[in-house]
Amino acid sequence: MSASASETAPLLRLRDLRMHFPIYEGVVFRREKAVVRAVDGVTLDIHAGETLGLVGESGCGKSTTGRAILRLYEPGVGRRSGEILYEGRDLQALGERELRPLRKDLQIIFQDPYASLNPRMTVGQIIGEPLRVHGLARGKEALDRVAELMELTGLSPQMVRRYPHEFSGGQRQRIGIARALAVSPRFIVCDEPISALDVSIQAQIMNLMEQLQARFDLTYLFIAHDLAAVRHISDRVAVMYLGKLVELADRDAIYQDPQHPYTRALLSAVPIPDPRIERKRQRILLEGDVPSPMRPPSGCRFHTRCPFVEKVCREVEPPLTTLEGGHQVACHVAAEGRLPPPPAGVVAAPPPPPVA
Repeated sequence: MSASASETAPLLRLRDLRMHFPIYEGVVFRREKAVVRAVDGVTLDIHAGETLGLVGESGCGKSTTGRAILRLYEPGVGRRSGEILYEGRDLQALGERELRPLRKDLQIIFQDPYASLNPRMTVGQIIGEPLRVHGLARGKEALDRVAELMELTGLSPQMVRRYPHEFSGGQRQRIGIARALAVSPRFIVCDEPISALDVSIQAQIMNLMEQLQARFDLTYLFIAHDLAAVRHISDRVAVMYLGKLVELADRDAIYQDPQHPYTRALLSAVPIPDPRIERKRQRILLEGDVPSPMRPPSGCRFHTRCPFVEKVCREVEPPLTTLEGGHQVACHVAAEGRLPPPPAGVVAAPPPPPVA
């Protein structure tokens, strides 16, 4: 992300975004039994041209946040609240007719390259469908655009009549990327785009995404649980726990000086390829399980597993406080400067070099 990008108004702003899913019981007389608080008050800014990494354990609400931003949940599924401001316009308040022109700007790359492609459509039809839906190109113009997108993503245009099952996992993800690029978007939610791929292919896909970002001035929300990959591709990193943001800072600040106990625990679990360093590392082992999003703890949601818990943590929910250098953390102990330094070796290894 360039310095000028960080100084301009954010491309996308989330203000107290919530996505709750009620659970009902009964067939004839349905009544609400509980509510899953998948996303429960997320506030953050995403600047044009940057990659914001969103990390956390499975079930913390990362993917739900990305899908809620794009309003992919059907009407009546879940309860949305808060603001999603795209260039100042609240996407939450728009009707489908008003939202439709903006969908060209907001796209998604799905996690599973096997399930996200229609097996009954050829690659050409899959990549060309957004062009048809939005009325951007037809006939030869659409065919030329599909061929161009395939070349951009490292696929041969001669494969245009093949079906998804004839491609490898990495190739299928390239098809998904080409489909997302078809309508020339500005913002793309990357929902764990490499987690289903072989390690040997992951670096290739990340490098492709970086090249496309530089060429087309794209903005990414990169959702992942692989902290090494997030460090490689992201400008800033947001850490999520049980539906809430607990830390947000520049990439280097997060990895070199993590301020939240949960972030430190995540980083301590990242393996380092050097066995001499790995043997000397001190792991942070969290006790207990992640609480249920249907019954989140009072106060700080991490207090049931936190080694530095205090009385205030159990009673008062910590706000996302800005520390020196713009580092944001939701922790009473860290905000008051009483969090001890992390154990030796918690900081993750340097990011891997790009792979051609």
